Amino acid sequence: MAFLSFHAISKAYPGVQALSEVSFSVAEGSCHALMGENGAGKSTLGKILAGIDVADGGEIRLRGVRISPRNPGEARALGIAMVHQELAFCPELSIAENLCLGSWPHRRGVVDREAMRDTARRLLSEVGFDEEVDRLVGELTTGQEQLLQIAAAVGTGARILVFDEPTSSLSAVESERLFALLADLKRRGFTVVYVSHRMEEIFRLSDTITVLRDGHHVATEAAANSDQDRLVRQMVGRSVDHPEPAHLRHALGDRVLEVEQISSPHRFQDVSLSLRRGEILGLAGLVGAGRSEVAQAIFGLDPRRTGTVSVDGRVIPRGDVASAMEAGVGLLPEDRKRQGLVLGLNCRENGSLAVLRRWSHWGWMDRRRERDQIEGLFRRLRVKAPSIEVPIAGLSGGNQQKIALAKWLARECRVLVVDEPTRGVDVGAKAEIHRLLDQLACDGMAILLISSELPEVMGLSRRLMVMRAGRVAGHFERSAFNQTDILRCMVGP
Repeated sequence: MAFLSFHAISKAYPGVQALSEVSFSVAEGSCHALMGENGAGKSTLGKILAGIDVADGGEIRLRGVRISPRNPGEARALGIAMVHQELAFCPELSIAENLCLGSWPHRRGVVDREAMRDTARRLLSEVGFDEEVDRLVGELTTGQEQLLQIAAAVGTGARILVFDEPTSSLSAVESERLFALLADLKRRGFTVVYVSHRMEEIFRLSDTITVLRDGHHVATEAAANSDQDRLVRQMVGRSVDHPEPAHLRHALGDRVLEVEQISSPHRFQDVSLSLRRGEILGLAGLVGAGRSEVAQAIFGLDPRRTGTVSVDGRVIPRGDVASAMEAGVGLLPEDRKRQGLVLGLNCRENGSLAVLRRWSHWGWMDRRRERDQIEGLFRRLRVKAPSIEVPIAGLSGGNQQKIALAKWLARECRVLVVDEPTRGVDVGAKAEIHRLLDQLACDGMAILLISSELPEVMGLSRRLMVMRAGRVAGHFERSAFNQTDILRCMVGP
């Protein structure tokens, strides 16, 4: 008898068949990976198991008994909990208050704060998280919040844990801590369903891999019997090549972006760089090195920035996003859901956010032009969605990223700053985004590429700049790219 089994699970959303009769089993005490492109149905399946969504058809069996959790509370009562990609705590409350939220211990109607602290300490000890429980959650790092979420899940008595892209926002050190915790949980008999796009993690952590494609089950096999090439073919139905970028064979144009000695208090100091038309400049560094802060300052989001930023000789006033956009600068931010998109709008509306004034007359939007332009970008970017009118909140992460990028393509930027463009994106969509960035550089766009994945930034860039602790730590020409040397520069002496 299988410990946990899915039988013909189906789920549809308006205009999208997310899952279609998916069946496979999960062994007790194992780490079972779910792989697939964005939109393959991995997260949907995890949410159905955790009671966040309800399947339209099929059934789930736990130790042979049919279960159908209709909400997270019912799932927790069955011993199932989910650790989400987007963390959801109250930042203004303490660790103890968050961990006991909804079930604060009390005496005669008054919260028993000492009992609450004791409960929080016990839960933190379960995951080896040594932190003062009165500390505000808003003061924690992303990695610490991730541990807190795991502590909350384990504290409910859950023995089946669903992890949805758990390392997408973690540093390398935080990821290593998470991997050690997962190994410990497995030794203690927990069953882990692990959703990730990062193949190194999958082969390091998982016992079994299930591959989904377009909502259908493709394969379930032991991780030891697979490899990266086989997994890619199963995920996308073809092999994915990584050719040398075509823009490297093109001559560079004139200098378009000049950043001279910019600084921002407690964020970064004395950063200078330049970009020419048709060039991709990589910006590498550890999490917290100041890369995203520099990107925001170039785009006009930092009113405390000193130094100068100029485009084609035109100086951009500090803290002036409108002037940066008028000069031809675009920013694809690190956090697409909070900073790059408006989740309450549809795809067409998000795609035209940066060109509302250009496509309107006397306050009225030219809807025909808007539809034609956004539909053209949909085809160019190969967005997987029924139409441009569907809510963007219902799309997969990779397709959301494509719409966030379409917004700047519609504006025809001269300088595009892209911060972690493939974070949380599957291998197929990642290759498509790489191809697009390469094509944009071939067309003469100047691109500043920020990425925590060294193979990505080394593969796409003509030059590389490394930041460490808010300062420029080194420069590398492509002919001198060496992963060991770059890592050493990132980490420092």
